[in-house]
Amino acid sequence: MNKLIVVTGGTKGIGKAIIEIFAAAGFDVATCARNKDDLKKLKAEITEKYKVSVLTMQADLSNRGEIQTFVNFIQAMQRPVDVLINNTGTFAPGQVHNEEEGVLEKMIQTNLYSAYHVTRGVVGAMKEKEEGYIFTICSTASITPYTNGGSYCISKYALLGMNKVLREELKAFNIKVTSVLPGATYTASWEGAGIPETRFMKPEDVAKVIFTAYELSDRTVVEEILMRPQLGDL
Repeated sequence: MNKLIVVTGGTKGIGKAIIEIFAAAGFDVATCARNKDDLKKLKAEITEKYKVSVLTMQADLSNRGEIQTFVNFIQAMQRPVDVLINNTGTFAPGQVHNEEEGVLEKMIQTNLYSAYHVTRGVVGAMKEKEEGYIFTICSTASITPYTNGGSYCISKYALLGMNKVLREELKAFNIKVTSVLPGATYTASWEGAGIPETRFMKPEDVAKVIFTAYELSDRTVVEEILMRPQLGDL
């Protein structure tokens, strides 16, 4: 049986690039996204190209109930998750002292709670098997505050903290945990921003580094991956 990778938010950007590289290595894929058509297109593309199983579910992981539904979907497969990629996230510019009411709650629910609850939903089987790998897509905003980052920075700082705790908790179970801190990466959210595409990192580069970390021997873990565009942060 093929190994299984679970990627939240897998239809675009970094999530899709990760699915591509792991599917090319023979992994079956389980993923979710908000857009049903995007999921259908992804499934057809990956299945045809790599001849692996692709299991998809429409879900908005800013919603606690839909997070649990996705967890139930994964657990119902009754097979171990070899790699979990906590990738779902959202961004809204603003400042703590003047951003719209409710922005913090949205950032925390989407960027932090989704990773927290999905991880809790799959890690039990990893612990029983004493094997698995969890990558969480944080951000350079997890370590570098900036004026227009507001609640996004708050959520990403918290996400990095959660992953650091996971690393300590799970090392005894032989489960690897890596925090990924990418800078500006060219995804659909940047389209129309008027910034040259060459100023951004490629999603495929982030995926390649993650896959390289995954392939290391059992004796080694990369605890943090920090990546920035060659010319620095935007």
